[in-house]
Amino acid sequence: MRSIDERITTFSRDGLRFDVTDAGPIGGDVVILLHGFPTDRTSWDRVASRLHAVGLRTLAPDQRGYSPAARPEDRDAYRLDELVADVLALVEASGRERVHLVGHDWGGALAWLVAGNHPTRIASLTVLSTPHPAAMSRAWRTTIEQKRKSWYMAAFQVPWLPEQAVSAGFHSLMARCGLPAEDRRRYAAKLANPDALAGPVNWYRAAPHSGVQAHRVRVPATYVWGSRDPFLGRTAAELTREHVTGDYEFVELDAGHWLPETRDAESAAAILRRVARAG
Repeated sequence: MRSIDERITTFSRDGLRFDVTDAGPIGGDVVILLHGFPTDRTSWDRVASRLHAVGLRTLAPDQRGYSPAARPEDRDAYRLDELVADVLALVEASGRERVHLVGHDWGGALAWLVAGNHPTRIASLTVLSTPHPAAMSRAWRTTIEQKRKSWYMAAFQVPWLPEQAVSAGFHSLMARCGLPAEDRRRYAAKLANPDALAGPVNWYRAAPHSGVQAHRVRVPATYVWGSRDPFLGRTAAELTREHVTGDYEFVELDAGHWLPETRDAESAAAILRRVARAG
């Protein structure tokens, strides 16, 4: 492990180099912030500043497929076991035995898996928008609602075309699902071209071929869900409780999907409550 007093701008794993924003009091408890699709580490800027104000240090990486030096071409390089290992490498780089873990969208799904499979490294878990993977799977199998909301996941299995379509319609697609203009312009500058989207879309393609089991989560956990989320429905949100055995809080907001960007105050408050209760 490196010194806890050393700032982290990058970390490496298996020949890949990931960019990181390390901010806040350097001696504070560490909170790792995992972004989703199709965003980047700057999605956490508003939330992170609120955490810094109360003494927490945040590490926000650009994940696999998003960091320019961590964009393997092979689909299988984006299996869930690889993504989990990336997060554990950042925990190791932090120099801490345990960290507080936060995720949104795909970053939330990944956070559930890391906490469920590696609880000794996670002091607390806060997930925005995304239900526990097992709850999501059950809702998809049993409800029309989640099938309707998740149609794009099947569409993303097609080679090549999803990158072209999302790139061409990035601004209009993101506007229709509620992402603010300032944020979608920033993400588009990095991602609104087919080559840059290949890695992020491969998260969807590789997921069905991943063997990571979604264990129940024993660490203290908070799940924040927007009742107007166009992608993630109520059934999966409510089923998530069945997959947490530790202390649990469910926060329902009258909001859409992009909680770090649009509900930063409520998101930060939920994280801070969870960190405080974890001791």
